[in-house]
Amino acid sequence: MKISSRGRYGIRLLIDLAEHGAQGHITLSSVAARQNVSVRYLEQVAIILRRAGIIRSIKGAQGGYALSKKPEEIIVGDVLRSLEGDMLIADPPLASERETKYSETVRRVVFERLNQKIASIIDSQTLASLAGVSQKEYMYFI
Repeated sequence: MKISSRGRYGIRLLIDLAEHGAQGHITLSSVAARQNVSVRYLEQVAIILRRAGIIRSIKGAQGGYALSKKPEEIIVGDVLRSLEGDMLIADPPLASERETKYSETVRRVVFERLNQKIASIIDSQTLASLAGVSQKEYMYFI
């Protein structure tokens, strides 16, 4: 399994929106300039993320993109699955396919364990944990 540029750019876009979200809606051109990526490619990624309900957009002079939820509520695994599809290291056998004992053992011992580890890592990370953003505010008294 390899995460494509779509997945990598999508995560970078979301981190940027999380870090600059206090500024209101952010234009893709400003994200592209900060991240040194193509605006056209970000537009394609943004369409997928908007359809998945991860970001929202507003048109017009004050328009741009923003996260549709708090960074703490956005799970990295959900983002990657919306951009990449399933995150399986190997596809499960077809119902019509007969597995040999050897291939079944390799699938269960290696591939299924890898799938579980990948899922546990990406599903335990939030956008806030990647961006270093927290909604907690602390009040200090001197």
